[in-house]
Amino acid sequence: MKKKIIGVIAAAAALVLLAASVVITGENEYSLIRRFGKVDRIIEHAGITFKIPFMESADKIPNQLLLYDLPESDVITMDKKTMIADSYVLWRVAEPLKFAKSLNSSISNAEQRIDAAVYNATKNVISNMTQNDVIAARDGELQEAVKAGVGTSMDSYGIALETIELKQLDLPEDNKAAVYERMISERGKIAATYQAEGDSEAQKIRNTTDKEVEIMLSDAEAQAAATIAEGEAEYMQILAEAYSDEGKAEFYSFVRSLEAAKASLTGGSNTLILPADSPIAEIFMNQDQTAQ
Repeated sequence: MKKKIIGVIAAAAALVLLAASVVITGENEYSLIRRFGKVDRIIEHAGITFKIPFMESADKIPNQLLLYDLPESDVITMDKKTMIADSYVLWRVAEPLKFAKSLNSSISNAEQRIDAAVYNATKNVISNMTQNDVIAARDGELQEAVKAGVGTSMDSYGIALETIELKQLDLPEDNKAAVYERMISERGKIAATYQAEGDSEAQKIRNTTDKEVEIMLSDAEAQAAATIAEGEAEYMQILAEAYSDEGKAEFYSFVRSLEAAKASLTGGSNTLILPADSPIAEIFMNQDQTAQ
């Protein structure tokens, strides 16, 4: 009976001793093995390892990407305007030994350091920019500047900042309306400038086009005048040739007399009085004599 009791006690002691010796490290954590309170070694890979019971203890540190949401804070721009910054940080423990020694393996202590570093960097960056510049740069340039401002300040804690994002960078409610009105006014002035430049350029184009049209019309009129002059010269040449022939000259004189008579009878009840010896009267008189 005593042997059985001793066996049970020995087995229980062995189990306790085994449990105190085994260290199980997960995929998303580090195991820090401390010997009499001092870090002796770090287990960075998942699996089962062993430690000396009662002499060594194991602490866990997260080995994954962590999120810290900073509280909203007021920052002052270069032109003394207040803005509200709301940011978050994605970070991880890059060097667990430094993290354990400097921050006692505390996530809360780490977040306090991150909060101070990011806030100071944000404040310094925005204090060197006007409010308009801050608003224009908040799509990406600003957070890059903040990350550069934090720099390597977290390295001494074994912390790596993967991302610093500005969730919101806004104006206090009491001066939003005034700022927006000023921005609208400034954009209106810029638009008016562009409009004036466009109108000026359009007027230049119109003036140039009008001048080109005038030149083209002048050239066309000169060409038309030259064509008319050529036609008249050719007409006069034809008349000259016609009058050089005696037979043709009589005929053309007769035609011109008819045209003159026709022109004098245009426009109403007119009477044409011709002398008896005129060529036209002779024609009519000859026609009458023929009819008799």
